[in-house]
Amino acid sequence: MNTIFKIHGGIHPDEEKQLSNPGTVLDAGLPPSLILPLSQHIGKPSSLCVAPGDYVLGGQLLAEADGMVSVPLHAPTSGTVVAIEPMPVPHPSAMNNLCLELECDGEDRWIEYAGCEDWRVETPDTLISCIRAAGVAGMGGAGFPTAVKLMARDRLPLQTLIINGTECEPYITADDTLMQVDAAGIVEGAQILAHILGVEEILLAVEDNKPAALDAMQKAAKARGGDCNVMTFPTKYPSGGEKQLIEILTGKQVPTGGLPADLGIVCQNPGTAVAARDAVCFGKPLTDRIVTLTGRALARPGNYRARLGTPIEHLLTVAGFDPSQNQRLIHGGPMMGFALESSAVPIIKTTNCILVPTEQELPTPPDAQACIRCGLCAEACPASLLPQQLYWYARAKDQEQLERHHLADCIECGACSWVCPSHIPLVQYYRAAKGMIKESKTEKIRSDRSRDRFEARQERLERETLAREAQRAARRAAAEQKAAAGGADDPVAAAIARAKAKKDSASDESANS
Repeated sequence: MNTIFKIHGGIHPDEEKQLSNPGTVLDAGLPPSLILPLSQHIGKPSSLCVAPGDYVLGGQLLAEADGMVSVPLHAPTSGTVVAIEPMPVPHPSAMNNLCLELECDGEDRWIEYAGCEDWRVETPDTLISCIRAAGVAGMGGAGFPTAVKLMARDRLPLQTLIINGTECEPYITADDTLMQVDAAGIVEGAQILAHILGVEEILLAVEDNKPAALDAMQKAAKARGGDCNVMTFPTKYPSGGEKQLIEILTGKQVPTGGLPADLGIVCQNPGTAVAARDAVCFGKPLTDRIVTLTGRALARPGNYRARLGTPIEHLLTVAGFDPSQNQRLIHGGPMMGFALESSAVPIIKTTNCILVPTEQELPTPPDAQACIRCGLCAEACPASLLPQQLYWYARAKDQEQLERHHLADCIECGACSWVCPSHIPLVQYYRAAKGMIKESKTEKIRSDRSRDRFEARQERLERETLAREAQRAARRAAAEQKAAAGGADDPVAAAIARAKAKKDSASDESANS
């Protein structure tokens, strides 16, 4: 039996998971139109291969992957492309990104697709190609292209695949529900991913506050056989953080600046495992997902299967939204989510929850007060950082000290802000500081490249100058040698040679000026 290890810090906020009735999947229906951002993942945006006016079928390719760290985009239903332009997308900055608007025809006609007959006999490269072609990206975090993550097998020895079913954020039950309704799909997806990675150990991680999901996963793992080990551990936020979960299950800590693959470990989300199974076994692209719609401003909270690109306002209508009760709209959960300025933005591949709380349920944070250096934030930090020091350095924009105090190891879980008696929005400072450091490094790279180009030009000009001087010297030497050889007998020829050499020298100097 595997040993469970403890992590530093962590908190126990009210879970509120029962509100969305985990275990039942409802149908969100088909909206009049879908808004599909070309960037729903980490990396370069997808490259369009359709134009306004084109009619497309469900599953048809809309945009190709643009480079290695990118994923393609597929139509979630049939309809007509009516616009391709910048539109609001779910992002903390309320930014606009290039999007494709698909007007649904209501017929939901699809292309034919087919998967591998037996994935066990296929090469890892073939299976990675299937996953890449289906547009699969991480569905539980930042949306890193799954095919790229699987390529860690080519550069590092791997031993363990972890399927992260922790889902520790309050309110969210999308993964809990998926584990109950499609545990077999998760286990098969995990086995496919393990086959690709060449690992012998699969750990299926479930917190102990999900008894129904735990039971379903244990039964599915036993039924399919193999090396799937379902592990459960005490509920604590943020046990679902990738680095924290690895420490809980293995006792190992991912080093600063390192990746789980450096320890021989790869982590994936249950939804990503099912999407990989669908891509490999059926050839089905990623075009929908389960989204938790929750909060007491909804009459019908629950877990809904929704097409990617569905406007959030459509989902709110389906879930019985009461605007008189709502004080804000949150993409994600109350700890790591962010407020949305508009309900017109769509859900994307990484959307796991839309939280619609009342003011009483999730009060507006009071104004921040001065830090009293109580140290509660340091006790709560799961990364063993010093949040109060990072706060001061972030305010002072002291990049050197921020890096020295390992700001990059902050997972932005919000535990420090949650325990702060002064109500300081610490994570906001850390996010801003990370952005500042990223911009500074980008500017340094830009400056270094500019300097390299200047130095290369100067070296080229110097080489050209030296080459011309060498040519002039050679011509002068040849003229002098010729004059010396025939000068005694023909003084006129010698004079002509000297004049020609002088003229050539003047021409070279003029060309060089």
